[in-house]
Amino acid sequence: MKRLRALLSPSYGQKIFLLASVPLLLAAVAISILVASQARQLAESEIRALEHKMLEAKKAELRNYVTQARNAFYFIYGPAAPDDDRSKERVLQILAAMIYGEEGFFFVYDYDGNNLVSPRQTEFINHNWAGLTDSEGTPTVDAFIRIARGGAGWHEHLWPKPSTGEEARMVTYVLGLQDWQWAVGTGVFIDDVLAQVAASRAEVEARVKRTFYYIIAITLAALLLVFSSGMVVNIRERRLADAKLKKLTQRVFDAQEEERGRVARELHDSISQILVGVRYALDNTRRRLERGDHARAAEPLDKGIEYLGSAISEVRRISRDLRPGVLDDLGLGPAIKALTDDFAARTGIATEFTTVVFRNRLDQDAKIALYRIAQEALTNVERHSGATRVEIDLRGHKLGATLRISDNGRGLPPQSGRTGPGIGLRNMQERIEQLDGTLRFLSSRGAQSGTVIEATLPLSHLLPPEDAATPKMEAQA
Repeated sequence: MKRLRALLSPSYGQKIFLLASVPLLLAAVAISILVASQARQLAESEIRALEHKMLEAKKAELRNYVTQARNAFYFIYGPAAPDDDRSKERVLQILAAMIYGEEGFFFVYDYDGNNLVSPRQTEFINHNWAGLTDSEGTPTVDAFIRIARGGAGWHEHLWPKPSTGEEARMVTYVLGLQDWQWAVGTGVFIDDVLAQVAASRAEVEARVKRTFYYIIAITLAALLLVFSSGMVVNIRERRLADAKLKKLTQRVFDAQEEERGRVARELHDSISQILVGVRYALDNTRRRLERGDHARAAEPLDKGIEYLGSAISEVRRISRDLRPGVLDDLGLGPAIKALTDDFAARTGIATEFTTVVFRNRLDQDAKIALYRIAQEALTNVERHSGATRVEIDLRGHKLGATLRISDNGRGLPPQSGRTGPGIGLRNMQERIEQLDGTLRFLSSRGAQSGTVIEATLPLSHLLPPEDAATPKMEAQA
């Protein structure tokens, strides 16, 4: 009875401990559930985006293959009559020779379902496969013919791999030759994509479990700390907690910047798939030159050069958007100058960038923040403002450094027409607040419409001259 009374009437120290520990336990449980749920949702969204990008890359690869194949035989097919058996035979020979990779090949079916070309699976040739389905019951040959009758399109299905004979999921692109009533196509197996997606999901589950265990361990450690040291909370500790939170947020921004650099490198490497089209164009040129057909060798060679130039431009654009190398090599001024030049060339909007010589240099965090603000502002101008002129000014002063972006567009919508700031404006605000700076938005509508974005960073983000290895202008900071 005394023990029960003691439990129901805890001492002051026990009350303090319960007051500190119970909310902590409840918060830990709630955080664990919330973190696990949010992590799964975010990871699933990223996995779906990854799967979509990988499938789009596969489709782009297939489209290049079919384009190259069409270019290879179109000079025969174009002038040929529907009953020109000689031309048909030549086209079939060209397609039968176009095999690539370990599994890739072109197939041809007539609209009755008869297979005319299947170089890696010759047992299909000269047989009628109308009504053929895969193990899931998905129509294959009939679907190819239906798509070909409509012009061109995609079809996803199961198909036996030529190397193993086992079914694997495939994405096929089919093109119709209506004069000859042929369905011409090729496919690429996506089992590697599915395997990577499955591995990503398994990794997410493992990370969620580890995070849950970490939270439990941290909670137990916190309870032990509360039990041993008590609830000694003061203003100094709160300030330290705020500083730690700010550092943690800064680390999150740093991690985002590092991730963008990594993604830029990965995208650079993946561009090699685009260059497959260049390879086939050059291969086509080589075959024509070997046949002595110099007159028609220039066409695929020009195509290959065009594809190569496009690939190089795309690599440079993606890498520059994700992490501009000029920002690290030359500094903020040249980086923003390159950004404005590219913006003006791409959009046709007159853009002027001005800067002055700084006595000191900006630190790395400030450079990244101001560059991203300029990038986001120019994106908003392009998408929403309808402006014909943009002015960007970067300069230092006695209070720190200021980046000012103004345009003559339609201005921001009135407060009554907005539910809140957009994602881009919030990103700008969060970046500048993280560095203890200020961000102002000035907007007007009507005859003198326009928008001004002004970001100011304090002197604490300007490095003293002795911290610099060599003196530089802020245009190179």
